[in-house]
Amino acid sequence: MLQVSRKFEYGLHAVSYLATKGQDRVVTVKEMADDIGFSQEFLSKAMQSLKKAGITTSVQGVKGGYMLGRPTAQITIADIAVAIEGKPHIVHCGVKSGSCEIYSSCNHRNYMNRLQGKIHDLLTETTIQVLLQEITE
Repeated sequence: MLQVSRKFEYGLHAVSYLATKGQDRVVTVKEMADDIGFSQEFLSKAMQSLKKAGITTSVQGVKGGYMLGRPTAQITIADIAVAIEGKPHIVHCGVKSGSCEIYSSCNHRNYMNRLQGKIHDLLTETTIQVLLQEITE
């Protein structure tokens, strides 16, 4: 069935973790990995993708690490998904035309596109701030 990637899960947890530490707090990958319970190596790869997208920033040096690149109200789950995996999609035909051999005769294409639209809407309307508020309620 539908399943998000492990790398996306790492990215989402990392951004949420940084958010709980405060906008200006620098956190090492080791600290995050230890506290969350993730592989440090795999988390590092997710953090690089998040940094490249501007979701996080890095600080070099002895007291280096990562911090949020913008306020939690300005980071959507879609931002994280795109940074980690590229544009989310359920079926190949929604991403690249000609990628499906039954595209012209598919009876389910419209439904799948509506489903993809609903998922996209949920991802884009949910910010890290909203997600963390739901957790504490």
